[in-house]
Amino acid sequence: MRPSGRAADALRPVSIETGVARHAEGSCLIRMGGTEVLCAASVEGRVPPFLRNQGIGWVTAEYGMLPRATHTRGEREAARGKQSGRTQEIQRLIGRALRAVVDRKAMGEMTITLDCDVINADGGTRCAAITGAWVALHLAFQHCVRHNIMSAVPLADHVAAVSCGISQGEAILDLDYAEDSAAEADANFVLTGGGALVEVQATAEGAVFSEAQFLAMLDLARDGVAQLVARQKAAVGL
Repeated sequence: MRPSGRAADALRPVSIETGVARHAEGSCLIRMGGTEVLCAASVEGRVPPFLRNQGIGWVTAEYGMLPRATHTRGEREAARGKQSGRTQEIQRLIGRALRAVVDRKAMGEMTITLDCDVINADGGTRCAAITGAWVALHLAFQHCVRHNIMSAVPLADHVAAVSCGISQGEAILDLDYAEDSAAEADANFVLTGGGALVEVQATAEGAVFSEAQFLAMLDLARDGVAQLVARQKAAVGL
C-alpha cells in the first residue's frame, strides 16, 4: 500500500488555474497533490546576443523555491548570492523541455522566459514546473496571436513530465515526498503529447533496477503524461 493509499498507476489530484499572475502574458498555478508551482511567461522583443540577426526566437526558464516551500525554511538563493547546482540543473531542464516543441523560426526574434516558483513542495516539483510552464507558454503565444505579433501559436506538440519510481519492487506513478525519499529507484520522464521522449532522468537509490522495471515505469509515465496533457488542453481551451 502506498502512503497516500493510491493505486500504483494513479496520479495525485491535479489542477491548473490560469491567469493568476495578472501582469504576465501567460500564467498558471499548477497543483499536483501537495506540490504547487506558479508558472509565469514573459515576452520580450529581443533575443540573447548569440541569436541576434538569425531570425529565430528563444525560450528559457528560471526556477526557484520559496523559503517555506519545504518543512523547514530554506535560505533564499538571492541572499547567498548564487544559485545552487540543483536550481541550475532544473531550470535548464525546463528550458530544454519547452524548446523541444517550439518552432523557434515562427517565433521571430523574441524571448519568452518562464518563471517557475515552487510555493509548496511535496515531490515532483520539476515535473509540475514543466507541465505548468507549457500552459503558461501556450497562453503567452495566444497573447501574441491576439496582438498580431505572430500569426499562429508556434507549438508543435504538448510537453509534460511526471515522476515514477520503484517501491518494494513495484513501479509506481507520481511520487510524493514520502515515497520519493524511500524509493528504491526514481525517475523523471519528460514526454510530448504524442508520447515521444524528450528527456529521462533515472537513478537507482536503494537498489539497482532492471530493464523490465524501467519499461514498467515508462508505461506508467506515458499514461500519466496523457492525463496531464488532457489537463493542459482544458486549461488553454483546446
